[in-house]
Amino acid sequence: MYRSVKRLMIAAVVMAALVGAYSLGNGLENGLELWSAHAASDKAVPPTTSVAAPMATSSPMPAAALPDMSAIVARNGSSVVNISISGKVKNQGLADIPGLDPNDPFYEFFRHFGIPQQRGERQVRGQGSGFILREDGLILTNAHVIDGADEVTVKMIDKREFKAKVLGADKATDVAVLKIDARNLPTVKIGSSTRTRVGEWVLAIGSPYGFENSATAGIISAKSRSLPADNYVPFIQTDVAVNPGNSGGPLFNMAGEVVGINSQIYSRTGGYQGLSFAIPIEVAMSIQDQIVKHGKVQRGRLGISIQEVNQSLADSFGLSKPVGALVSSVESGGPAAKAGLEPGDVILSLNGTEIQTSGELPPLVANIRPGESARLKVWRKGSVRDIEVKVGALKEEKEPVAESKDVAGGRLGVAVRPLSAEERRQFDGRGGLVVQNASGAAARAGIRPGDVILSVNGEPVGSVDQLRGLVAKAGKRVALLIQRDEARLFVPVELN
Repeated sequence: MYRSVKRLMIAAVVMAALVGAYSLGNGLENGLELWSAHAASDKAVPPTTSVAAPMATSSPMPAAALPDMSAIVARNGSSVVNISISGKVKNQGLADIPGLDPNDPFYEFFRHFGIPQQRGERQVRGQGSGFILREDGLILTNAHVIDGADEVTVKMIDKREFKAKVLGADKATDVAVLKIDARNLPTVKIGSSTRTRVGEWVLAIGSPYGFENSATAGIISAKSRSLPADNYVPFIQTDVAVNPGNSGGPLFNMAGEVVGINSQIYSRTGGYQGLSFAIPIEVAMSIQDQIVKHGKVQRGRLGISIQEVNQSLADSFGLSKPVGALVSSVESGGPAAKAGLEPGDVILSLNGTEIQTSGELPPLVANIRPGESARLKVWRKGSVRDIEVKVGALKEEKEPVAESKDVAGGRLGVAVRPLSAEERRQFDGRGGLVVQNASGAAARAGIRPGDVILSVNGEPVGSVDQLRGLVAKAGKRVALLIQRDEARLFVPVELN
């Protein structure tokens, strides 16, 4: 009896081992087949036992494919041109930055710092990109690409070259319009930047470092970016690789439509570092339309200075959240003053367009033709009111008409000149000194050519001697009140 039971137990163990080995073998076989299916998708997967069923239900979802942009490049590559220029320009208070051509897209950023340079003329040779708008040879590019050019050459992808005529350039938006004598040229299709979304794929075509018709891609990182001293452009920020020579080239959406013009990058090395900025195509087309029709650009103005609304200001003004543009000053006799706008008003919308940040207001106002009316929604003393204002014309920038007095060797580090009679009238008869060059302490503080110094530590200045005297008796620092475009701001300067 004992032996019989023992034999039965041994038989059961052997059977269990055999069954286990069979199941394990099937499991390994199925596992290898599943791996092979992932490794080589063209292989058919043979039928398996029920062991594979639960594994199939736990398989991950297939990843979305990356966009294929080859068709966009093939369709639009011939519409993108290389632009080369040669000429001489007068020094404007900027030093030649080693390894950095003045026509590079990021040179415009460095010019804001006012690096000192000796006076005289310099030879410029530069390259950039552009794209064809019309079959008869109308081309868009950046204003800084053709700045100072005596001769502009446009080179097509088929190696044809044309001498281009500059119809006009607008430095405020960095848009220029060229014309070449040609017919039946390939053109781009214009899209809409307003319908683009953050995270959307975009494609740039241009001539980085002279490598013509190079394509780079990325996504839109942000919209409506305000950059220093560029008050009229709500830039599109992307992570598309943009390098010297890409300036003026088109930025395409995935429908193959131009949504922007590649203009600037932020860089500490002189090369692309993940931040590039494009001019929205609506801004560029508006400038192009005015240049072609009228030969110049007119901008609307309200005659106010504005600043950002932060949480503290929102709380003090009784706003539910920090939005809008806070009016810090109103020009006497200007369009806003005539309409009843007051310092402390917060502009919430313009012609129905909501103002989320102060930087959104200037380009909207600039796009309104002088003489037209604009509807403002304003927050004042705890309530919303509607104000209608007749938009004025922004005065054109004028070249300096008087010699500057060089005080750059002093503690402040500026070369200035008195206001001209016309400029004095613009300032309601008040004095001031126009900055011609900035170096040393002033440059480090952000003072740049074109700024108007109105006062030093609260003392109005109207002459070079007065400025020198106030700086001489100051301590380690001074507070300069300056006028920059339509804005007034205090700039603290650590003196040399």
